[in-house]
Amino acid sequence: MTLVRRVARPMLAAIFVAQGLEQLRHPAALREKVAPFAQKVAPLGLPDDPELLVRANGATMVGGGALLATGRLPRVAALALAGSLAPTTYVGHPFWAEKDQATRRTQRIQFLKNVGLIGGLLLAAVDTEGRPGLAYRAGLASDSARRSAKRARREAKHAAHAARREAKLAASQAHDALT
Repeated sequence: MTLVRRVARPMLAAIFVAQGLEQLRHPAALREKVAPFAQKVAPLGLPDDPELLVRANGATMVGGGALLATGRLPRVAALALAGSLAPTTYVGHPFWAEKDQATRRTQRIQFLKNVGLIGGLLLAAVDTEGRPGLAYRAGLASDSARRSAKRARREAKHAAHAARREAKLAASQAHDALT
């Protein structure tokens, strides 16, 4: 792992661990903000208990942040954190609903900060640490299989041609022997 990754991952993860712990300790503080969202997602099969949603989000943030910070499953952790941050941003910073210009500006800044964090998490999610990614390796395997099939077809064609030549030669020798 490069020095940049060793330093950047814990830096990116710190906010998630801190906020996740806060959500786990004090879910009631966000109950009022999350309640309308909980009602909207209840038909999707998610619980409509706002405190439970806050705790689940907090646990995801702590777990994902710890995994990202330690470099264990960093791509999966980054995706989980991005997935949990999207609804958090929507619920926590609805600047479009604010009437007061100062509050709107503050909420917009926080919203854009979270969007920037999601962007960083998406970059971390696709970071293969210099190793080829799955798509590249799948493409290599596909190319190798295609080359092998082409080589097998070419060899079969040459073998068939050689067999025809041998058959003609044997027929010619048999004809010559009879005459």
